[in-house]
Amino acid sequence: MQMLTLIILLIGFVALIKGADIFVDGSSELAKIFKVPTLIIGLTIVAFGTSAPELAVSTSAALMGSNEIALSNVLGSNIFNMLIVLGVCAIIRPIPLDQDFLARDYPVSTFSTLGLLLLCLPIACINRAISTLLLLTFGIYLYYLIKKAKASSSEEPATPRYPLWKSILFIIIGLALVIGGGQAVVYGAKEIARALGMTETLIGLTVVAVGTSLPELVTSIVAAKKGDAGLAIGNVLGSNIFNLLFILGVSGLLHPITVDVMSIYDLVVLTGISCIAYAFSKTSKLITRVEGFIMVCIYVGYMIFAVVR
Repeated sequence: MQMLTLIILLIGFVALIKGADIFVDGSSELAKIFKVPTLIIGLTIVAFGTSAPELAVSTSAALMGSNEIALSNVLGSNIFNMLIVLGVCAIIRPIPLDQDFLARDYPVSTFSTLGLLLLCLPIACINRAISTLLLLTFGIYLYYLIKKAKASSSEEPATPRYPLWKSILFIIIGLALVIGGGQAVVYGAKEIARALGMTETLIGLTVVAVGTSLPELVTSIVAAKKGDAGLAIGNVLGSNIFNLLFILGVSGLLHPITVDVMSIYDLVVLTGISCIAYAFSKTSKLITRVEGFIMVCIYVGYMIFAVVR
């Protein structure tokens, strides 16, 4: 039974990652067909695509009443993105930071985390009112992002590789794989948690969070190797903002999410990590290899504590 559960979990992760890849491919081509500039594609579709596994897992968990997985998956993914994805990318090649990221995206990511923490402290729940506020905040941020991108972009839309029907087919197949993979991961994670005596919060914070963050990790590492620092850090911050505001917003609307003491602690940790990364960024307008190594070490220490707590 345990071997079958592991197989289901593995198949779920593969479906999530491949589905996200196909979805991004099809969505990008569809945007090109309708002559949307590639800059806007990167700011919106790629961020959504790499966060599609988190969206599928958290919404599936919310619908199944597994609130711990829905919340811990988002928090665990954001912590993984900030420490491992950024840290590994900085180790590969120091990441210079654009002023827009420091002035706009970092504060949005950090203050969104802090705001959610302050809203959850009195009621220990992400109810539908808080979920609506999260979605409204995300909508405002996305509107501002697209408006600014349109104003500053002068490039011509790229030529599409696929016809309209093929792009739509890719989107449908990608979404189907992501949704099916999300359900498989939630099922497998819950069964493993029960078999090992682990809490759903811990399994969501570790196995599920790392698995659903693989698209961000792969995308950012490839970007860092190619010297595209903007894509590497933009993918991380965009995904974190999407995870926190949109995914938790949707999950909380589907089913109010209970926020336990451990989740409050994880929100505090995520806020602290965001401040540390921001401090690293402000010192020399880049994240150095030494700072990247420190971030990876912090994650290892945090995971050890998460397992034994």
